[in-house]
Amino acid sequence: MSLSKKDIEQLKEHGLTIEKIFYQLKTFSDGIPYVDVLTAASISNGIESISNDDQKKLIEFYDSIKDNLIIVKFVPASGAATRMFQFLFKFLEDYNPNETKLNSYLKKGEHQLLEKFINSIKDFAFLNLVRKKIRELYPDFKHGTKGIRTHLLVKTMLEKEGLNFGNLPKGLIPFHRYNKYATTAFEEHLYESAFYASVNNNAYLHFTFSKKHVALFKEEFKAIKSRVSKKTKTEFHISYSFQKKETDTIAVKNDNTFFRNSNEECLLRPSGHGALIENLNDINADIIFIKNIDNVVVQEYVEEIAHYKKVLGGKLLWIQKKVFGYLTVLEKEEASIETMSEIKSFLWNELNIKEAPTDSEAIFNILNKPLRVCGVVENTGAPGGGPFWIKNEDETTSLQIVEIAQINPDDSRRQTIVNEATHFNPVDLVCGVRDYKGNKFDLLKYVDPKAGIITQKSQDGKPLKALELPGLWNGAMAGWNSAFVEVPLITFNPVKTINDLLHIEHRPNA
Repeated sequence: MSLSKKDIEQLKEHGLTIEKIFYQLKTFSDGIPYVDVLTAASISNGIESISNDDQKKLIEFYDSIKDNLIIVKFVPASGAATRMFQFLFKFLEDYNPNETKLNSYLKKGEHQLLEKFINSIKDFAFLNLVRKKIRELYPDFKHGTKGIRTHLLVKTMLEKEGLNFGNLPKGLIPFHRYNKYATTAFEEHLYESAFYASVNNNAYLHFTFSKKHVALFKEEFKAIKSRVSKKTKTEFHISYSFQKKETDTIAVKNDNTFFRNSNEECLLRPSGHGALIENLNDINADIIFIKNIDNVVVQEYVEEIAHYKKVLGGKLLWIQKKVFGYLTVLEKEEASIETMSEIKSFLWNELNIKEAPTDSEAIFNILNKPLRVCGVVENTGAPGGGPFWIKNEDETTSLQIVEIAQINPDDSRRQTIVNEATHFNPVDLVCGVRDYKGNKFDLLKYVDPKAGIITQKSQDGKPLKALELPGLWNGAMAGWNSAFVEVPLITFNPVKTINDLLHIEHRPNA
């Protein structure tokens, strides 16, 4: 497929090379093979369950070292809150309060989410904000029917002339209500970081924002900084970055030719959270904690959350210390048979590497990689991926986080493996990104380019195929050394719909 001069100029201006575009076209044409899943990881089969005594030791080890380290908490936060309110947008679209009584509408269809929302409206942190805005916009609000009042309340919440929640980033929606104030997920991430990711009373957090939301986050930080600093006795340092436009991918029609917009330009799309490996690669730190923006709890649970974060951090530092020791020995001398045997045992038991080579140089190269410790929780049926043993192209096996979309839905044997999986990936990672000499790894060298996903989308009502880069915590980290540790469900409290905020972990003193 040829590119016009105009195409080439457009793509170069976007930071995309011609080679990259043709690689993407070839990927669409060839397709991306499904992952060859062998079995799901489980306790003692790739996932470690750490005893209470050992947890205490790891926490002590972490606390003894952390103040000499550069620690950053990395929070992907560019997503809009639109999906949280999907059933409320549908309500605004479908319901006319002047034609139908609310109770009649609720009885006619599947409206359990809406009913729960209406019945629990007093329990949401944003209610006072909504009421205040309603008084401004609709002075006669109290005189309306229940249907009119409910419709106006939702309209005030979501639409631009109201509070515009439907277009705000998820991190800026009021999540939790305390006695004197409400907090956003953004504020809760700051508060939480003080308990495990601060060094000498300073906490460094890096958020990946959407450019259009930067001013809003800056305004929020200015408003809350004093409160959260006073409460935690911690100084907070915020940095941020954007998904780089040169990580965008082309879209194609179903015949794998360029999908063009109304201006006849190639349509370029953001390539998913896998693009953030570039942002992660730019961070200068010894340890990086990664956690999604919507996975927070009210402050009474934070010490428990911090306990398990320190366990993961201690585990990473303990593994790292062993790895660095082995690398130092392998670099300086010919390792003894006993040392080689010890290293192979370590690779098997701690890093889930079963097919270790025999020569010291190859083992050196296996050990000398970025390291991550991943917290995994018991499977609750939530959508997403988890840890699976897979067969690699070279016929070796490895333990990887695999997204469900990477597994053949028509392969009954592999779907049985998926259904039997005991654990789930909640995006709870601690990463070590320096080598044994203190040099930062180039994380882009450890991405599996074949671990992306082709998805069906549409633009202006026309179908297209889109390409997502290897996900940040699966394909983008496929070449890392990994350990998987079981953590309790209390550590996983995402807010996928607004009603998730009614769970006890999001309600102070509930």
